[in-house]
Amino acid sequence: MANDMMVKELEQVVVRFSGDSGDGMQLAGNIFSTVSATVGNDISTFPDYPADIRAPQGSLTGVSGFQVHIGAEKVYTPGDKCDVLVAMNAAALKTQYKFAKSTACIIIEKSDLEKAAFKTDNPIEEMGIKQDVIAAPISKMVKDCLADTGMDNKSMLKCRNMFAVGLVCWLFNRDLKIAEDFIREKFAKKPEIAGANIKVIQ
Repeated sequence: MANDMMVKELEQVVVRFSGDSGDGMQLAGNIFSTVSATVGNDISTFPDYPADIRAPQGSLTGVSGFQVHIGAEKVYTPGDKCDVLVAMNAAALKTQYKFAKSTACIIIEKSDLEKAAFKTDNPIEEMGIKQDVIAAPISKMVKDCLADTGMDNKSMLKCRNMFAVGLVCWLFNRDLKIAEDFIREKFAKKPEIAGANIKVIQ
């Protein structure tokens, strides 16, 4: 399988993280931006806050996002459309898909379909999405990863954003050590949270 992998060198790329308000999309975007800047890329970022304050979880008006444009040379804007769209739930996919290029890679977790007003259980087909889609069971994978930590379900799910960061770092061959250092500093007073996030990002 690894022998069939195609590696491309890109001059610039736009990544958009999106999910519920409270899913940590700004933190995820900041970590990926920091990792990219540290290795010498120029960056331009755009945090996108939800239309409603404390909107119901999984609802269309509660979607939060963070877009980052990284480049080998100088970049001047956060970019118009993204090359990679990370959608942490169905509402994020529905509201943010318009920002994805026709050639974009879309990473999704299919959840909260009813709250996002989907009529079927296949949002990809319903929206007519033709791009490459990675439908990852993010919540389950995070829970499995942290099963032996003794964390409660709610605390484990708060680490889902780190799974997204780890996946995007892998896609663009980023050094996870920089992200891990960021996490240790961010959660210096909560080492158990730092440890859980590092475990998930790996």
